[in-house]
Amino acid sequence: MRQTFIDTTKELLDADPRTALVVADISAASFRDAQRRHPDRVFNVGIREQLMAGVGGGLALTGMRPYLHSYAPFLIDRAYEQIKLDLGHQDVGAVLVSIGGSYDAAAEGYTHQSPGDVALLDTLDGWTVHVPGHRDEVPAMLRDAARHDDRVYVRLSEQENSRAQPDGGGLRALRHGGPLVVAVGPMLDPVLEATRGLDVTVAYTNTPRPLDTGGLRSLMRAGELVVVEPYLKGTSAGLVSEALSGLPHRALHLGVGRAEVRRYGSMRDHARAHGLDPAGLRRSISEFLG
Repeated sequence: MRQTFIDTTKELLDADPRTALVVADISAASFRDAQRRHPDRVFNVGIREQLMAGVGGGLALTGMRPYLHSYAPFLIDRAYEQIKLDLGHQDVGAVLVSIGGSYDAAAEGYTHQSPGDVALLDTLDGWTVHVPGHRDEVPAMLRDAARHDDRVYVRLSEQENSRAQPDGGGLRALRHGGPLVVAVGPMLDPVLEATRGLDVTVAYTNTPRPLDTGGLRSLMRAGELVVVEPYLKGTSAGLVSEALSGLPHRALHLGVGRAEVRRYGSMRDHARAHGLDPAGLRRSISEFLG
């Protein structure tokens, strides 16, 4: 996904004079050729993520469409105040593109992990959040974001599904049955494996914000819902509850736990520790559905 972002953003820089890129050392080497071609639109501010967000806000005020890029904890957690003020308070847009996700860089330690990034953005107004499940879903998200001035977050990950899904919008049912299981982004393959043989409906989205409330209500046929997200457990609970207001239901929200996994390990080790591997998901879903 990271390389797809780099390739697509270079194409946008060459084709659209409104596109700008701001990085904070991360991936800077991959954009050196683009910086030589567009020195007035490609900037590396060094290890200053708050400045990166501020520069992005300034570029947006001049009519540019800035893309900002770093690891999720540096891009979102560290620069949250600047995102809130320099983008949100000034009512300008930017495209924030992260790598690392919740625990992709497990070997780098907790400094490089951000399970709470989407929850942080949920405290702010007007954000579209894309969580692609496959690298081939990424280019359309980036190109579409270049056509408007809204605030967009694209959360890239090393974990990906075996195939891309063509629908980049709301919920799309891939398997029909009883209770609804919603898989967000790269959680689709683990969910499909975990629910093999179970009488459930499996739906997929790579755009969890704004939440597809109409699609969610239309797919809720059995009164039971499981939401599986690759970030903090329960991030979507409030929005889901509001969307299903008036519909009798019970819900299980699965995601990254609040307790920190203090062993480094690998991405797969952390998924297993949080119960987000197929076996862990199978246990949780089966217990919930009885």
